Amino acid sequence: MIDRCEFGSIVIDGKEYASDLIIYPDGHVDEPWLRKAGHRLSSDDIDNLIEFEPEVIIAGTGVSGLMKPDRELEKLLHQRGIKFLPAPNMKAMELYNELCARKRVGACFHLTC
Repeated sequence: MIDRCEFGSIVIDGKEYASDLIIYPDGHVDEPWLRKAGHRLSSDDIDNLIEFEPEVIIAGTGVSGLMKPDRELEKLLHQRGIKFLPAPNMKAMELYNELCARKRVGACFHLTC
């Protein structure tokens, strides 16, 4: 579960993180998470997460939602049968907490912008 998310930090299961990260369906966290093009999200940025075959991928697009997913990423995930839910971080946190007990959910969070 994500306990708290605010500008520059996120608390997952009581542990605080201060850099962008990926949460895998088995619960492990990879940080820091760096994207090839800063505020763009492409399949290359989450290829390891995709390989875990989650049912859902939630993308926390930043506090203000400035990170934008590439259309090609959305098409790829649709072709693989993975539901993709990009949203500003507070909404992404709510979605993650709602779905993680019922589905294989992965997530990525950009903690600023």
